[in-house]
Amino acid sequence: MQPQAPAVAGAEGSPSTAGCIGANCDLSPPHITIATPAPAPAPWPWQDRIAWIANLVLVVLGYAGVMLVLSLLKKIEQHMRGGEVATAAAAESAQAALLFAQAMQRAERPWIMTSVMPSQSVQDGFTIVAANRGRGPACIVSTVDEAVIALDERHLPPVPAFKSDPSTPAEPMILLPGESVEIASFSRGDVKKLCETEEQLKRVENWEQRIYLYGNVAYRDLGAPD
Repeated sequence: MQPQAPAVAGAEGSPSTAGCIGANCDLSPPHITIATPAPAPAPWPWQDRIAWIANLVLVVLGYAGVMLVLSLLKKIEQHMRGGEVATAAAAESAQAALLFAQAMQRAERPWIMTSVMPSQSVQDGFTIVAANRGRGPACIVSTVDEAVIALDERHLPPVPAFKSDPSTPAEPMILLPGESVEIASFSRGDVKKLCETEEQLKRVENWEQRIYLYGNVAYRDLGAPD
């Protein structure tokens, strides 16, 4: 009868390798454990597919709509800027036309200028003449004048003061371009009437004081509206 070697069981209850020698015989041999397999993916229902496609289409349409709105806003802004530029140019043109019309009106209107001329009929006297130096006819509406005695121009009132009201000519005084008319006169006899005392008359005759005449001529442009 022959002796038999005893059998050795593994960690999982399986027999060990025969003939194991040494301390490593106590270790469990490597093994593979098979887990439960993953379940198969659920099928994609056709309703979910249609909803996804619809959402995608809505997103694309929304993006296209936003881009279209932005493009329209940019065009509107460009048109507004162009309109502002055109409006500014039109305003400048209108202002230039107005200034040109005013310049033409001033160039064609009458200009009444006054001057002092020696009197042809009175000795030591002179006359004040109003002449139309413009290009249009004029009608003198009223005249007023004043005479004062003062040392020099510095003693004259800063604003012309008149003791009498403007007088209207008895007959219309119409002046065509280049025409003139006498509106006032002054002579040596008026000097005595103006001086209040003999002493004042002597100061005027000695040039210690002077006589100043000033006035105002109001006229209307016959070529302009009323």
